Amino acid sequence: MTPAINLAKKKKISHKVHQYDHDPSHDSYGLEAVEALGQDPKRVFKTLLFCLNGEPKNLAVAVIPVDQKLNLKLAAKAGGGKKAEMANPDIAQKTTGYVVGGISPLGQKKALPTFIHESAKELETVCVSAGKRGLEIELTPNDLASLTRAKFSGLCL
Repeated sequence: MTPAINLAKKKKISHKVHQYDHDPSHDSYGLEAVEALGQDPKRVFKTLLFCLNGEPKNLAVAVIPVDQKLNLKLAAKAGGGKKAEMANPDIAQKTTGYVVGGISPLGQKKALPTFIHESAKELETVCVSAGKRGLEIELTPNDLASLTRAKFSGLCL
């Protein structure tokens, strides 16, 4: 079990775990999950870390549909900063305790401000990384927000 799955269990959150064989040669971790699980790309969300105001350790988390791109201006606005840029992958891994491609918004080593794309509110359930490449956890958007203390926000154009 991963910290993400353990957190859902500990909080007695209804969830499903989906596992698939990760293909290291695939271009996109998120789209690989969509294909392997036969899911709608609007229901499978990726976890991205960004830093605010040029400070590499001033991190926040964006959870967006895998078929979307994070708008850094909207991310900065959500995080209360003037500007945002993608986090250094090494810092992201060290801060969350997960490897890139398997970073879950749940059960991170350090609680970070988290923002979920507002489109999630329209969905019954969403899938996010469960903390390992090839492992997804499905839960309601409200449960995801509750477990991560996240806010719903416009993060993509």
